[in-house]
Amino acid sequence: MRIDAHHHLWDLDRRRQPWLRGDALAPISRTFTLPELEPLLDAHGIEATIAVQSSSSLDETRELLALARGSHGRIAGVVGWADLTDPRSLPGVLAELAEAGPLVGIRHQVQDEVDPLWLDRPDVRAGLHAVGAAGLAFDLLVTLRELPAALGVVEELPEVRFVLDHAGKPQIAAGEWEPWAELISGLADHPNVTCKLSGLVTEADWESWRPQDVLPYARHVLASFGSDRVLFGSDWPVCTLAGRYSDVFALAEQAIASLDPDERDAVLGGNAVRAYGLGGPAGVPR
Repeated sequence: MRIDAHHHLWDLDRRRQPWLRGDALAPISRTFTLPELEPLLDAHGIEATIAVQSSSSLDETRELLALARGSHGRIAGVVGWADLTDPRSLPGVLAELAEAGPLVGIRHQVQDEVDPLWLDRPDVRAGLHAVGAAGLAFDLLVTLRELPAALGVVEELPEVRFVLDHAGKPQIAAGEWEPWAELISGLADHPNVTCKLSGLVTEADWESWRPQDVLPYARHVLASFGSDRVLFGSDWPVCTLAGRYSDVFALAEQAIASLDPDERDAVLGGNAVRAYGLGGPAGVPR
């Protein structure tokens, strides 16, 4: 089964997205729905998806869960949001969300926090422990600034399954390599971490990127994590700032071209099943 392990949906008539500001983001400052995405999934043989939160809102998470529940399995799981800084209330909130639909993970926009060491806060660590205790994964949305703290938290909480979004957002347009590459290798040393091959085209130059600009980063992720701990995600519709869905999928296919068929199938779907426990209890990825 092919799975797009990372996309977003939002209805701006229902809920504003505070991060959608400025002329650069104008092309995606509109409503994006599942019926618009489904033809793209069909064209690439993708049977199921993981819908990911885009705002710090329990109501948005509930809406995504309801959408997933009515999608006839197309949205196989939702990575929602909950307040990690309230660890006492968090178990009850997570239980309520899990009753509402196929909740498979929690994400917080750590990259938007003023403090680069936000993940080091004791209340956040306690919240992350609660996420793991609920059998959920935690998606790490971080940049180079927060990667050192991310490395620390995955070391301290080996019982929690972490999924690194967008390969830690390397600054491809600026030609950044180190210390990103070393930090990625460090994260890959921990078996409780998987990594999404997603969001890379929007870290490159939106207007002029070429596959050869992005592929070294994708291949470093694969070399570090191995084919059994890397997940394909489109990051639609954000990816459309730099390319079409077909461009993103073709780039992923180029990155995994040297793998054997079983390994390619794992990146394009099987690893998402394990990382998010789709269809049953999830174990720590090996």
